[in-house]
Amino acid sequence: MRLPFADVVNALGGQPFDLDRAPKYVQISTDTRTLEPGHSFLALHGERFDGNAYTADAVERGALVLIVDDPGARVRGTTTLLVQDTLAAYLMLARLARDRFRGRVLGITGSAGKTTTKTFAAQLLETRYGNRVLAAPANENNEIGVSKLLLVADNDKHDVLVIEMGARHYGDIATLVETARPDVAILTNIGDAHLEIMGTRERLEETKWAIFSTGARAILNARDVASIRRAPSLLRPAHWFFAGEPGTDIPGHGRVTALHGSRHWVEIDGDRERTYEIDARMPGLHNRANLAAAIAAALELGVDPVQIVDEIPEIELPSGRYERIALPTGVVLIYDAYNANAAGMMAALDAFVHEDGGRRIALLASMAELGEGAADLHRRVGGHAAATNVDVMLVGGEFAGELAVGAQSAGLPSERIVPFMSNQQAAAWVREYAKPGDTVLLKGSRKYRLEEIVEELRR
Repeated sequence: MRLPFADVVNALGGQPFDLDRAPKYVQISTDTRTLEPGHSFLALHGERFDGNAYTADAVERGALVLIVDDPGARVRGTTTLLVQDTLAAYLMLARLARDRFRGRVLGITGSAGKTTTKTFAAQLLETRYGNRVLAAPANENNEIGVSKLLLVADNDKHDVLVIEMGARHYGDIATLVETARPDVAILTNIGDAHLEIMGTRERLEETKWAIFSTGARAILNARDVASIRRAPSLLRPAHWFFAGEPGTDIPGHGRVTALHGSRHWVEIDGDRERTYEIDARMPGLHNRANLAAAIAAALELGVDPVQIVDEIPEIELPSGRYERIALPTGVVLIYDAYNANAAGMMAALDAFVHEDGGRRIALLASMAELGEGAADLHRRVGGHAAATNVDVMLVGGEFAGELAVGAQSAGLPSERIVPFMSNQQAAAWVREYAKPGDTVLLKGSRKYRLEEIVEELRR
């Protein structure tokens, strides 16, 4: 998005230098490696980098304006704005870009399923809007990622923005929503993620619920207890989504988008009901729920149901989500370890129960940032694994013992529970004991880097 330089100065304030060389419009870049001649460089910084150190490089590459928060980062002769905080400035500029964007914005948050739902929604929206849909390619869902997407948006190129919004701290979503102001917003669920940082369940709920604080049309999970409890506070009725097995009663009232198994989509709007035949091939009830949310959003943004039906067989999960990897040994790995919370762990295990072939081996690492309830949540996950009748369970990480205790309490014999101290040890066990036809689920927090096991077994 090209922003008038005068508006940028008015919005950011700060101390200007060399204004006589200022361009009429600016286009913001934060990375000198991708900066194009004529762009303006905003110097973000963090624990491991400081963009203020790269201003000379930015000018050499053609930057016409520098936005910095270190007086020593000035390059004489180049228009510069010295501000208090470049991250705050980046958010402010993103708000200016949002003011000028004439299309629609879909926001997505939740404790689990955000990236998957974003991917599904973008694919469905493309059936109407084609390449005029803009979504972040990865889970760039914090202040920097959301601002970047808004500043890349272009009215000549884009009609819809699909923005994922993540939160690690209390109030994070409110900041992102004030910036992005979504027209339609999906809340996938409110689980137990980041409780250690959020402090309480109430603070977690308040943080997620803020996605509706600027009046977005709400799309809510009909199985999420917190959403059901809070829905009456919305200014207008929610559009509910649901996924269940064939024959399951559809909960909720008003507007409901429901998937029954993988073959039927039921659309309810008050007294009107219509059923569509579909082919939803993704594994797991949780992924079909994400698809139902994406369908609801596509409908709210004007996509024709017939286009949605035609596109559903082509829908693909993003990388790292229930990703099936066939090894030369005849063992199949299912890598679903991009991240993990209790609800996501149990949902993956529920999908895993439907795997055919030889033994089902669940390789589970611990979860992170769960606070005081971490031990109990790990015992619950271990018990759930046992209840799904896994044949063997490998457990690792800080709460491996709690996973094992939960599984044993639910009836899994101790000789079928294998602790591992490192990814190399886990890979060695799979290489030695997994047989052709066996399927191994890898699930755990991102901090445990379970992709190392995949890399080791592929050698």
